[in-house]
Amino acid sequence: MTTTASERSAAAPVVDPSTPFGAKVVERLAKEPVIWLTTVGASGTPQPNPVWFQWGDDEFLLFSKPDQAKLRNLARNPRVSLNFNATEWGGDVVVFTGTARIDDVAATPDEIATYTAKYTDGLKDISMTAEQFFTEYSAVVRIRPDRLRGF
Repeated sequence: MTTTASERSAAAPVVDPSTPFGAKVVERLAKEPVIWLTTVGASGTPQPNPVWFQWGDDEFLLFSKPDQAKLRNLARNPRVSLNFNATEWGGDVVVFTGTARIDDVAATPDEIATYTAKYTDGLKDISMTAEQFFTEYSAVVRIRPDRLRGF
């Protein structure tokens, strides 16, 4: 199923939970710990990176260490794609495309609390407290998707 901006009104969300595909995407957005963020490098080469994310208000929230290549890529070209891992045989494909922005405004306390709750185990795995994580990963990236495709 593919949804494009021309097929939706400007206010309509890219994920339609009333469809079978949209309902599956909503479930994955809530449960998946990692999504692949693909930016475009200076040479024009796609640069995929697995990232932690939070979905809310029809956009993705990511945190990054400052001065990372992905942030330089976004400053040059804010167009990105995000995708979940597919099954071993190429099923359960979910691909978003959209526009990213490096947000000068800090994440809200609610966003930080929700993100921290989602990644409690992940933070333990990397031996960091939430405070350490948000200090080290202080760059806030927000991505507004404008297209969703998959099957």
